[in-house]
Amino acid sequence: MPLSDAIERIWYGRSAGAGAARLALSPLAAAYAAVAGVRNRLYDAGLLPATEPAIPAVSVGNLTVGGTGKTPIVAWIVAAARDRGCRPGVVLRGYRDGDEADVHRTLNPHVPVIASADRVAGIRALIERGCDLAVLDDAFQHRRTQRTLDVVLVNADRWAGVRWPLPAGPWREPVSSLRRAQLVLITRKVATAAIVDTVRRALERALSRGAAPVAIVSLVPASLRTLDRGAAALGSLRGARVRAVAGVADPAAFFAQLRAAGARVDGIAFRDHHRYTAADVAEIRRRAPPGVTVICTLKDAVKLGALWPREAEPIWYVSQRVEFERGGEVVQAALDAVSRVRPAPG
Repeated sequence: MPLSDAIERIWYGRSAGAGAARLALSPLAAAYAAVAGVRNRLYDAGLLPATEPAIPAVSVGNLTVGGTGKTPIVAWIVAAARDRGCRPGVVLRGYRDGDEADVHRTLNPHVPVIASADRVAGIRALIERGCDLAVLDDAFQHRRTQRTLDVVLVNADRWAGVRWPLPAGPWREPVSSLRRAQLVLITRKVATAAIVDTVRRALERALSRGAAPVAIVSLVPASLRTLDRGAAALGSLRGARVRAVAGVADPAAFFAQLRAAGARVDGIAFRDHHRYTAADVAEIRRRAPPGVTVICTLKDAVKLGALWPREAEPIWYVSQRVEFERGGEVVQAALDAVSRVRPAPG
């Protein structure tokens, strides 16, 4: 779901205008929350059927729209599953621009990636390609498919004290829905330890005793890369002039990561899932004179790469590394258990 600047201001703004806009949208938000609540209760009661797939399924989802770090976490789980001898594949809803599927293919080039709004059909397609484990990107609300492990991400960088449902805020479900999960991961790029601790305590209060354990994950810039496999150390950014480009849900966090690496950053933010044009490329290049390095996210690079002139200086993206600050052993144990589940016969 692409996010416009206006929606961002409404969802996260602290101004009187943003508050008034949320209040004006509150009837729609109440209706959305009511419908979502009824739907969940019907699934909980078994009145809406859920299909059990023939292979184990791991869902990676969230409670909000965009920006929690699902893609690097899914890629990490896929790599961890391969290390355990599994043959995983990825199923994601897929947007028209195809960026997320291309990102997964770049991160795990030997793993099947299926873009389908119907996760049940997507899993069948993985089975036909020889997979014995499905990793579902953004499927926490897709309850028509049963899963072996439900992992839910909460973004500390965008934690807000007031949690409004769609469309007044970014929340698809309330925090109490985490009780359906088996693992909760707090993700962060630039959030302080104090904010992360605030989020952790809020989530643990919302979870009942014995419910899903909470782990903390940092998404850390690892290196600079190009789509043709060029690489450079992140340390090369120290003191460098950078034109940063981000068409993601939380561009500010990406820009902050580059500044933390020592770069002098001028950022250009586009809407999430922005479909780049030749005019966009010309504008980016115009605003990046000689001596200024253009850096984007991988999600942007897979779309900009085809449009970027061959004679131009390369466009770089930042690879993200998953680092567990707390609870990594619980996550590893959960993946060990999933890897031992055998596909259903026939």
